[in-house]
Amino acid sequence: MTEPRVRFDSVRTIGRGVSAAPSLRRGLGVTFLLALIGSGARLVIPILIQMSIDHGMSSGDVDINYITRLGVVGAVSIVISAIALRSAAYRLGTRAEEGLFTLRVKLFDHIHRLSLADHNDEKRGALVSRVTSDIETLTMFFAWGGLSWLLDGSQLIAVGVVMVAYDWRLALVAFVVAAPLVFVLKAVQERLVGAYNLTRERNASLLGLVSELVSGSDTLRSYQASEHMVERVRQSVHRRADSNVRAGTIGAFLFPSGEVFSVFTVVAVITAGVMIGPSGGLSAGAMVGFVFLTYRFLEPVAEFTEVIDNTQTAVAGLRRVLSVLDTPIGPPAPLDPVALPSGALSVEIRDVSFSYGSRLDTQDDDLPVLVGVNCLIPPGQHVALVGESGSGKTTLARLIARFADPSIGAIKLGGVNVNRVSNEELRRRLMVVPQEPFLFSNSIAYNLRFAAPQASDAELLAAFADLQLDDWFDGLSGGLSTPVGQRGNALSAGERQMIALVRAYLAKPAILILDEATSAVDALTEVRLARAFERLSTGRTTISIAHRLSTAARADRILVLDHGRLVQDGDHVSLLADPGAYSKMYAAWLASTNTQDVEVV
Repeated sequence: MTEPRVRFDSVRTIGRGVSAAPSLRRGLGVTFLLALIGSGARLVIPILIQMSIDHGMSSGDVDINYITRLGVVGAVSIVISAIALRSAAYRLGTRAEEGLFTLRVKLFDHIHRLSLADHNDEKRGALVSRVTSDIETLTMFFAWGGLSWLLDGSQLIAVGVVMVAYDWRLALVAFVVAAPLVFVLKAVQERLVGAYNLTRERNASLLGLVSELVSGSDTLRSYQASEHMVERVRQSVHRRADSNVRAGTIGAFLFPSGEVFSVFTVVAVITAGVMIGPSGGLSAGAMVGFVFLTYRFLEPVAEFTEVIDNTQTAVAGLRRVLSVLDTPIGPPAPLDPVALPSGALSVEIRDVSFSYGSRLDTQDDDLPVLVGVNCLIPPGQHVALVGESGSGKTTLARLIARFADPSIGAIKLGGVNVNRVSNEELRRRLMVVPQEPFLFSNSIAYNLRFAAPQASDAELLAAFADLQLDDWFDGLSGGLSTPVGQRGNALSAGERQMIALVRAYLAKPAILILDEATSAVDALTEVRLARAFERLSTGRTTISIAHRLSTAARADRILVLDHGRLVQDGDHVSLLADPGAYSKMYAAWLASTNTQDVEVV
């Protein structure tokens, strides 16, 4: 997903961007009309100059009254132009901010709906770059570039029409001489597109590296590897700078090319005007007025040479934003959702196979993560998923939670295929406690109320008591107002897990999926966690991904996975009696923990 999936030319990209943010085109016709009126009003001045020369200064006499009247008309036209252009700029700026707000929210929402495979394929920093840096380039574009396209474009049209009406011969000369500039700009623009695309990609790569550097600072310090990571960042900064310099160098050709063609055009118009002369029906005033019109015509052309540079930066950012929006979201919502039955729910896994790369019935070489898994979990049963790393435990749990859909087979909750359940009901009835619970930088109460926004402080305190975690909670000096720090760093790993269990309890799910943390906790915290989990799982269908076999031993039932296949199914005692994968893992676990007296609780 780091490359745009579909290549769009600049015009099509801008058109799709407007479609993604409809408020950008709302009232655009009126805005353009105001800009046209404002630009047209400015064209009165060259006409008034021509009239002053031809009629106000004829026969060597200066008609003060006539020229004064023309001056008043000119002043009124300037006021009308200022009001119209200001109104157009205000309307465009307002619509632009509304559109960018819509686009940013839509992008943020879409990122959260992407499948796990897309999140694994895209670095966090690159996704952040889409929402911040790439959208910011669009903000800068509308603040100047978009306004220039509107005002200068309307002026170009208005002046062109007046020039043709004024004297088609001189207009033809001006257009022919200025025409090659279009091909020059097109050639430079094509190179700018590639240059700015590369710049945006390298900017996203840099943000990803910086994100890794900050997130992994503790690990880097532990291994004294900071210099190596900083060197990678330095190289990334250098590559980004090189791409910016290259884009700037290409863009530097734009402004002088516009100036050169402006000079050629004015010279050609004056030369043609002298050749036509009064004998050709061209008066001195008309000649002077047309030269002013020519300058008016060349003003937006010269500015376009600068605006194109800004536009290509914005188009490159917009293209990358659209590439994210074009990425299909995770498992699609059902068109005709079916409600889940009330109470505890069963989980049926029927002939499930899964591959992260593609469906198994294609000719893709990706190896399946799960193969032909069949299982029925009755309502209220506690099942532990056990297996070596890479055996498919977490993948199976994710499929049950519908973070992805099976490549082959089906998963049913309470007899209803999970892909027929609405996303809202599924998230309300099924709760996942991840291996590393995420806490937002705020208080404990703030993090708990994600699950129960309307819960009172008394209800939050009761949840700690129900899970028998009140002895730990009472030791917190700040109580519910205790700050957890960024990502919960003010708390230990075990304390973050306790907060996550309380949060899951407040959600009151019918099915609970717990991915047991692999990080070590002290003995007292482990007892608290085990006690809280036991009370949390009571009366609920519970699936725990057991990384400690002591957790598996407490389950009603154990499913053993090996290379994506379900190889054993039974309780702790029966599986120990069977000389299979579980008994071997348990023996190895006993040896590694040096524990001889583990018993089922």
